[in-house]
Amino acid sequence: MQREIRIYSGTANPKLSAAIAKYLSLELGKVNIERFPDGEIFVQYKDNIRSDDVFIIQPTCSPTNDNLMELLIMIDAARRASASKVTAVLPYFGYARQDRKDRPRVPITAKLVANLLTAAGVDRVITMDLHAQQIQGFFDIPVDHLYAALVLVPYLKEKMGNSSVVVAPDTGSVKMGMAYSDMLNAGFAVVAKRRIDAESVESAHLVGDVEGRTCLIVDDLTSTAGTLLAAAEQLKHNGAGKIYVAVSHCLLNDKGRERLRESDIIEQMVTTDGVPLSDDLDGKIIRLSVAPLLGEAIQRIHDGKSVSSLFIVNKD
Repeated sequence: MQREIRIYSGTANPKLSAAIAKYLSLELGKVNIERFPDGEIFVQYKDNIRSDDVFIIQPTCSPTNDNLMELLIMIDAARRASASKVTAVLPYFGYARQDRKDRPRVPITAKLVANLLTAAGVDRVITMDLHAQQIQGFFDIPVDHLYAALVLVPYLKEKMGNSSVVVAPDTGSVKMGMAYSDMLNAGFAVVAKRRIDAESVESAHLVGDVEGRTCLIVDDLTSTAGTLLAAAEQLKHNGAGKIYVAVSHCLLNDKGRERLRESDIIEQMVTTDGVPLSDDLDGKIIRLSVAPLLGEAIQRIHDGKSVSSLFIVNKD
C-alpha cells in the first residue's frame, strides 16, 4: 500500500517549506511548535501521521542550536507518532565546518550532529552543498547530497562572458571551483589565503590569469564575507574585470552585510533561498529558489526512484 507523503516545516525557513509544498502540489502539514518561557521547545503534530512518509524541512542556520534542537524534537515526535519513515531535509547542515580534528583537544561536531539525528530516529537525510563531502560518511543512514549548482549555473551563464574565470577563494574550495569552471566552460584560478582569526582573512597569492576577465568567486558558504572580499581584492590587484560571487548558503551576519554593502569590488552575489535572508543589500544579493530541486528529490525518494539525475547540470 502506497504510504501518504507528509511535508512539515520547522520555524527556521517556513517560506522555503511552503514553496516546496507548492511544487509538490501539497499542503504543509499542521504542526504546533511553541517555546516555553524558559526556552524549551514543544512540538505536537495536529495530523494523524501513523504509517505516513514524513519529510521535515529545517535548515540548521542561525540560531543554530535552537533550530537543531527543534529538528531533533520534531523527528522524535514523528517517530513516537508511528510515522512509517522520517526524512530530515536540511537545505543547510550546521556545524559542518567542524568536520575534523585540526587542533588538539577539539571536537568533531559534524559527527556529533549526525549521531544526534540518527539517535532521534531519522531514517534518511537530504541536504545540499555540505562544507565537507566526508560528512556523508558520518551517517550510518542514507544521505542524499544535492548541489546548488543545478540552480545557480543557468543564471550565471547569462552573466559570465566567453573569457570568464571561476576562482576558488581558498584551497578548500578548489574542487567546487573546478566543477563550476567545467559547467560554465570557463577558466580557473585559485587564491591562497591565510586566516588571521575567525573574522579576518589575508589573501596571499593568486594562481591563474584573470587580467581583463570577468571573474566568478565560488564557495559553499559565507558569514563574515572576509574570504570573499580578500579574494576579490587580490583579483582586482591583478587586473580582473567585473567580479561576481556565487555561494550556496548566504549566512551573512551584521559584519558581513556591512562589508559587502561598503564594497564596490563585488558586482553581485548569487545565492539560494536554502536559508532565510534578512537583507538583499538593495539588490546586490540575488536569491534563486532551490524549492524545485528539493521538492523533486522528496518526490523521487517517496516514489522509490533514483535521484542521480538531480546531480547533472546541462552544459549547453
